[in-house]
Amino acid sequence: MVRQLWLSSLFIISFFTYSQEGLASRVALEGDLTQGSLLRGQTDPGTQVWLNGQPLPSTTDGHFVMGFGRDAALEHTLTLHFADGEKLDYPVVLAEREYKIQRIEGIARRIMEPNPEDVARAQEDARQTRAARERFETRTDWQQAFIWPLHGRITGVYGSQRFYNGEPRNPHFGVDVAAPTGTPVVAPADGVITLAVPDMFYSGGTLIIDHGFGVSSTFIHLHKLLVEPGTEVKQGEVVAEVGATGRVTGPHLDWRLNWHQERLDPALLVGPMPKGN
Repeated sequence: MVRQLWLSSLFIISFFTYSQEGLASRVALEGDLTQGSLLRGQTDPGTQVWLNGQPLPSTTDGHFVMGFGRDAALEHTLTLHFADGEKLDYPVVLAEREYKIQRIEGIARRIMEPNPEDVARAQEDARQTRAARERFETRTDWQQAFIWPLHGRITGVYGSQRFYNGEPRNPHFGVDVAAPTGTPVVAPADGVITLAVPDMFYSGGTLIIDHGFGVSSTFIHLHKLLVEPGTEVKQGEVVAEVGATGRVTGPHLDWRLNWHQERLDPALLVGPMPKGN
């Protein structure tokens, strides 16, 4: 009797495992399974998707997107309710990253020690950028293969702990590409301009392109903005010029990638900088 119960339990467990493995084949993820990554997924049309209990919107053909910040937990759960009534808890396990330390000297005293007026201005800048990133556009431009917005020498990487004039500050959340002032900057993917401000306190000339479903690109320290809010842009279209505005020591583009308020690593989306730059 005991043996029969044991065999019966083993059969149930094996059947459940086989069933879950079969359901898992109905989910596909694209992207690096690591901290700082944007992951694009696809499942059956009509499937309801949750990430750690929070609903994820999906397209009519079953595509969805999600992002994990610099210090994200390493274990997550995608829950899927398929249209045929089947349910699946799909584990998403990320690799932990190590980040560089970067020391930057020569930052102006006013930037390092802002007066109350500058602090208020910086807070308003932050409010504007947060609002732009929190918009939800139904665009699906995030499904494109992204490109570098310009080619050049990478001088700053995502996630690095920064010291300005010897003082520890927040990590860097973008990738810096050095280029002369006036160098054209292009859209890495299609989108719509949701923010264009020429003179933010810390970030200087600032531009945000919304690619849909919470995915956005931010360009900062720009010399000139060539598009206005509400403008739709195409991948490869020139939208701005490299500058040295805001908290910088020289001309470069700082490209940042967001999924809503999660700050992601753009380099994971486009791969290594093309050779010869």
